[in-house]
Amino acid sequence: MNQEITLAREVEAIQIPSGDTIALPAGTPVVITQSLGGTYTVATSAGLARISSQDADALGIDEEANEERAEEAARMKDAPVEDRVWHQLKQVYDPEIPVDIVNLGLVYNCTVDDEDGKSVVNVKMTLTAPGCGMGPAIAADAQARIMTIDEIEDARVELVWDPPWNQDMISEEGKMKLGMV
Repeated sequence: MNQEITLAREVEAIQIPSGDTIALPAGTPVVITQSLGGTYTVATSAGLARISSQDADALGIDEEANEERAEEAARMKDAPVEDRVWHQLKQVYDPEIPVDIVNLGLVYNCTVDDEDGKSVVNVKMTLTAPGCGMGPAIAADAQARIMTIDEIEDARVELVWDPPWNQDMISEEGKMKLGMV
């Protein structure tokens, strides 16, 4: 962390906070500012960007973290589906805040419903600020994580703004990580 790295190859990234997709060319110097939930927030000369775990090799990162996630998934395989959904949601992070979206209080509702014999997850979540350009990317991360669960046929993640998010919604665990208690 906080050591300059030169990208080994071009990577597609998401610019923070706009949410725009950008290409970071090979040779671009970056500094990893956050590495949580399998994504990497990097500082570049053009600002912050988020790089996915599939491009970790461009950062020179060993895939040991993926092995650890696989071991954790193996431990969760016999848990009820709803517990596994919540576990996956806790692997999703706002790229600017080192707390997962569940403990940040962004997930308002999560249900596993049976629709015509198929398991469908419906999530209602919000963001810390309505104008955050990262909203679609964070929602897509949540959906992709949920879809890794074999029994799930579909996952729908809806961004909602009512009630408005505030810091009181952060869990005690989240407040501890942020130094708020």
